[in-house]
Amino acid sequence: MAKAQSPPVARQLSVRAIMEAILHKGPTSRAMLAKLTGLSRQTTTQVVLELERDGLLQVSGRMQGPVGRSAPTYELNPRAAYVLGIRLEGSAVQMALADIRGDLVAELSEPTHPSGGLEVVRQLGRLFVALLATAHVERDRVRFGVMGSPGVVDPKSGRIDIAPSIPHLGDINVVESVRSELGVELTIENGVKLAALGELWQGEARGARNFVYFGIGSGVGMGIVSEGKLLRGARGAAGEIAYLPIGGDPFDPAGFANGTFESSVDSAAIVRRYEGYGGEPDQDVAAILARLDTGDRFAAAAIDETARLLVLAISAACAVVDPELIVLGGSVGARPEISRRVGNLLPRAIPRPLPVRSSALGNRATLVGALGQALNRLHANLFGVEAVRGESTPTTSFAAPPETARSNAP
Repeated sequence: MAKAQSPPVARQLSVRAIMEAILHKGPTSRAMLAKLTGLSRQTTTQVVLELERDGLLQVSGRMQGPVGRSAPTYELNPRAAYVLGIRLEGSAVQMALADIRGDLVAELSEPTHPSGGLEVVRQLGRLFVALLATAHVERDRVRFGVMGSPGVVDPKSGRIDIAPSIPHLGDINVVESVRSELGVELTIENGVKLAALGELWQGEARGARNFVYFGIGSGVGMGIVSEGKLLRGARGAAGEIAYLPIGGDPFDPAGFANGTFESSVDSAAIVRRYEGYGGEPDQDVAAILARLDTGDRFAAAAIDETARLLVLAISAACAVVDPELIVLGGSVGARPEISRRVGNLLPRAIPRPLPVRSSALGNRATLVGALGQALNRLHANLFGVEAVRGESTPTTSFAAPPETARSNAP
């Protein structure tokens, strides 16, 4: 005879079933929850009332029943708990709070402190205090946080390697320093990987099981989603494509700092290429792209060559991971002038047609991915369920900031 389950395990399974139904069906009555979960009405009522007593569920309305009867419907109490998402880059810091239902409640951003290192950690602490005040949320209500950062987080030392855009970040234990400063349980993930998860959840990759996200801007990176899961690699460095031997001599030590491929396709490389071809000096990438419409042949040559190099990298990725979709993001990659050229050129380099799309989230992709992962941790901890299936997908949208957002970022 099989050993009977202990009451705590049985209750945990009941909570999980009920919360999955509410998360993915919306406000639901007790009778409907019993039907959806297969639990008895008595068990359903007991669990729902306990969750309501604990402040996790609240009555949202009433559902009309037969013979004029009505029954209360239940939903997650948005004030029960919150999660924190952070996007840290060399140019800007974005920080946002979402409630337990996944609704974005506040967002702030500002330029990254130029001194880097511990000054950036202190900046995160100050911004977090301001964010809590903006949202009128107490610190202990924020249960989990996820931060997207450039570079690769060393799981042993807590340091971040290969992040030249933020000075002295590799000199400190970033994980412990940020956790201590914020007073929140926090994990740090590579920003491009989180951007891939953001696109999987709220962007151009919704519904995809296998795709590759290329982030091209002041740096380059790649996020790989295989069978709905993010590939991180043995040391978290999967997708660090800056050092691909494309666009230059990989044995030239001049490329060691930023990587051969990154040095050939990032924003600075596009500007150098444009000027080298004979274009006007002191132009940024946005200005160079704008010149395409004026018939500037130097701009066309610079962007065409950048697209050609990107296609080489995409072809290599296709040969290794066989994606169904390519998403281009970042300040350069998300531009339609880039994705259009890459899409036109790619069929000449790979044997099977493959769609190429510009990011739907732009510079918010990392923040969206961070909030989604933090929400997953919260729901798994409280209810044993995924808020974001396959590392992606509740019903809310973080594509636009809330009305409480304030930004001083460039």
